[in-house]
Amino acid sequence: MAAITTEIIKELRVKTGAGIMDCKEALAESKGDIEQSIVYLRKKGLATAEKRAGKATSEGCIQSYIHLGGKIGAMVEVNCETDFVAKTEDMATFVKNLAMHVVAANPVGVSSEDISEEMVNKERDIYRVQAAETGKPANVIEKIIDGKIKKFYKDNCLLEQQYVKDPNITISDLINDMITKTGEKITIKRFARFQIGEK
Repeated sequence: MAAITTEIIKELRVKTGAGIMDCKEALAESKGDIEQSIVYLRKKGLATAEKRAGKATSEGCIQSYIHLGGKIGAMVEVNCETDFVAKTEDMATFVKNLAMHVVAANPVGVSSEDISEEMVNKERDIYRVQAAETGKPANVIEKIIDGKIKKFYKDNCLLEQQYVKDPNITISDLINDMITKTGEKITIKRFARFQIGEK
C-alpha cells in the first residue's frame, strides 16, 4: 500500500477536482493507488448524479466556440441548480469545451429522444438493405440492424459520444464528473451548430 501523503492527495485533487475528504477516502479505499482512486471517485460521482436526478435546474450558462477562420461554430446551454455554480470559471470552461466538442463531433441531438423516428427508420432501412446482401437468415439480419442502430445512437447522441478531448470517456461521464465536482445536478439543455454554406 502506497503512503497517503499530502502530495498524493493534491495530485488526485488536480486530476479529479474532488474535495480533500473525498480524495482521502478514495485513496484509503484504493490503498493509495491513484488510478483506482480515480475510478472510485467516478463511481461515487455516478451515485451523486443519481441522488440529484430529481433536482430542478433553473440556472445555467451559455457558451460558444468558433473554430479558426470563423467558418464553423456552436452554442451550448447547460443548466445547473444555483446561480453560484453557473457563474464559476469551471462551469464556463466546461460549457465551452462542450461547444468545442459539438463543433468537432457534430451530434444530431442531446439524447436518443431528440433524434426523430423518421431519421432512425431511414437508417434502419439502409441497414436492412445492406444486411440483406449478406444472405444471412432474417433473425440474424434483425440482430445486425439492432447493433447498427445502437452504434448510430452512440455516434449521433451528444451524451453517448466519446469526448473529443478524451476518447476514454463519454460526454455523459464528463457531466457526471462535473456533478461530482459541483455537487449539483447538471444537464445539457440544448445546442446549436453552425457551418457556413450548410442549410
